Amino acid sequence: MLTYSSSGVNIEAGDKTVDAIKPYIRRTFSPAVLTDIGLFGGLYDGRFPELEHPVLVASTDGVGTKLKIAFMTGIHGTVGQDLVNHCVNDILACGAKPLFFLDYFATGALKPDIAAEVIKGLALACEQNGCALIGGETAEMPSMYAVGEYDMAGTIVGVVDKPKILPHKTLAKGDILIGLASTGLHTNGYSLARAALFPKYDVNQHIDELGGTLGEALLAVHRSYANLLLPLIDKGNIKALSHITGGGIVGNTKRIVPEGLELHIDWSSWTIPPIFSIIQQAGSIIDEEMRKAFNLGIGMIIAVAPEHVDEMMQACASEKPIIIGSLK
Repeated sequence: MLTYSSSGVNIEAGDKTVDAIKPYIRRTFSPAVLTDIGLFGGLYDGRFPELEHPVLVASTDGVGTKLKIAFMTGIHGTVGQDLVNHCVNDILACGAKPLFFLDYFATGALKPDIAAEVIKGLALACEQNGCALIGGETAEMPSMYAVGEYDMAGTIVGVVDKPKILPHKTLAKGDILIGLASTGLHTNGYSLARAALFPKYDVNQHIDELGGTLGEALLAVHRSYANLLLPLIDKGNIKALSHITGGGIVGNTKRIVPEGLELHIDWSSWTIPPIFSIIQQAGSIIDEEMRKAFNLGIGMIIAVAPEHVDEMMQACASEKPIIIGSLK
């Protein structure tokens, strides 16, 4: 007799996963969350009395082939953090603070321990960013994925007061670009990195320049800049933010450059971290291609007027900010 279980879908494994992650998800809840885990939808109280004109900001993203590194190393607790932080940074570039997050986790054969590890990472990053994990989907789809592999995506919703939406229309010639360091590749460029590295290196190989294994360096968590930058956005001196993801520094920052202005980057103004040099040498990749695929050590760019540069550099001093360019 054919059953759902014999066809490859284990409902009990799904229930076990949910039971394992419930306490971690509940830690992300705020008083604005009006539902517990398990209903058909998540409810969030949308009153923002402190804002003059609240505007909701939404974004969806994934982690890309960074997941392949998780599969290779067996380390699954960081990719959920990557997903949340990537989405947080994307809406931060609009000036928004995160409100709530929903995730999608899909695999061919659900392994509750791995799924729980991934979702615990999601919950941890949500908690760190003040963002409620109010719902999600865990899908078991036999024959859709290779054994031991999964995919994931997330949607975030945040809010910004309309007068503080970024980028500001005041961006002008002479505005200065300040770079904040990334923790590594973040969540972009992994297809090129894997093609360059793994004919020559083992993922568990210790590399002195990295201070650990190659896999550890590649899995370094995509950092969130929200806790640092949201208070500075409120002060009003940040004109624009550029989250450096796929497309690199130029590909992303040109999105914020008004018509009639040009982006100038001083590529010699910072030291590129060793992981990128190792990738470049392993794959004999030209500089132009590296600049298109990777953040090269700069994860977020702040645009400010020249008269606010010193103040911004001091406010971000703990992050070792670097002036990397300007608008011309």
